[in-house]
Amino acid sequence: MAGPLHGIRILDLTRILAGPWATQNLADLGAEVIKIEKPGSGDDTRQMGPPFMRDAQTGADADAAYFFAANRNKESVALDIATPEGRKLVCALAAKCDVLIENYKVGGLARYGLDYATLHAELPDLIYCSITGFGQTGPYRQRAGYDYLIQGMGGLMSVTGERDDRPGGGPQRAGVALADILSGMYATVAILAALRHRDAGGGGQHIDIALLDTQVAVLANQGMNYLTTGKAPVRTGNGHPNIAPYQSFPTSDGFMILAVGNDAQFVRMSIAMGRPEIGTDARFRTISDRVANYAALIPLLESITRTRSLDEWVAAMEAVDVPCGPINSIDRVFADPQVQARGMRLSLAHSKSGQVPSIASPMRLSESPVEYRFAPPQLGEHTTGVLQRILGLDEAALASLEQQKVIGRIA
Repeated sequence: MAGPLHGIRILDLTRILAGPWATQNLADLGAEVIKIEKPGSGDDTRQMGPPFMRDAQTGADADAAYFFAANRNKESVALDIATPEGRKLVCALAAKCDVLIENYKVGGLARYGLDYATLHAELPDLIYCSITGFGQTGPYRQRAGYDYLIQGMGGLMSVTGERDDRPGGGPQRAGVALADILSGMYATVAILAALRHRDAGGGGQHIDIALLDTQVAVLANQGMNYLTTGKAPVRTGNGHPNIAPYQSFPTSDGFMILAVGNDAQFVRMSIAMGRPEIGTDARFRTISDRVANYAALIPLLESITRTRSLDEWVAAMEAVDVPCGPINSIDRVFADPQVQARGMRLSLAHSKSGQVPSIASPMRLSESPVEYRFAPPQLGEHTTGVLQRILGLDEAALASLEQQKVIGRIA
């Protein structure tokens, strides 16, 4: 069965992570995604290694693993938009697409006639999505924006990391590029909404996604804690500002997480620990009490959790329905039976590297499931096919464009 976005064509002028994350989502859902890349180099992430995939024939380095994280199910067209002929080709492709998505600096595509105002005048039904660090308006709009910078400016690092008064204290970035990834997710949602709007007769529109806006939006309860009290939240290490105990604890052979989300769970936890009196202690009866008496509660629990192994504690807490689990390294994540049962590790056929790994989409649709049609492409792998199929160019025209270095192709 074709995916739910079968028949939707996306022109992808993005690179690195936020934009490619969005277009991979759309491609997984069945959209046709044409990825435009600079001949000779392509998406920057092709070089962002090690590690690299390997050429199955020679064993030499191929594209970086980073590129493979966000470019599944796409066709690569190597095309230089800085050339007059390249611009014409992109405009012609845009006329055959439902969505154009780009992550150039604000105004960067105007000199090529590929900005929203120009294309909207010619293609009023085209949905045009721009992803930038700071958005299309505001005093920072011309600045380059990178995930690390945005995590700092957007407040995430102020609430991530150990407390300043403890060893290792200080701000920390998240271990993956969350501002980029979440911006890609918001772009996905906005594009789907814009498609619905267009299909209802509303025409195309400009979607303005800013990494900083996204990071501020996903401050969630931490942002609301500040807006409600006027007091900026601080780093609490692995603890939670509104719930206790809700953090990591040492065991005799590793670390576990106890995520005690309500008072009944706390009582059951105390009984499972062999210390039922903790569950009835007046200092700890409610969530608010436990947060107020955090300094007394946590050392008490740590002295108990150190007495048994990680597996023993996980089994004990599971037996009484208290959320508990290990802090897994990534190798243990992919060895976890639940992760394996859900099929989160994939193997896809690649034209240069043979079978390559991939990580499954978490979107599970019962009637129109995600499709894994092909692995991330080689640079320019689909230049010939796309330009022939969509624009009707013959081999003579393609050869001329290649000779002029407007396009790049794989023999």
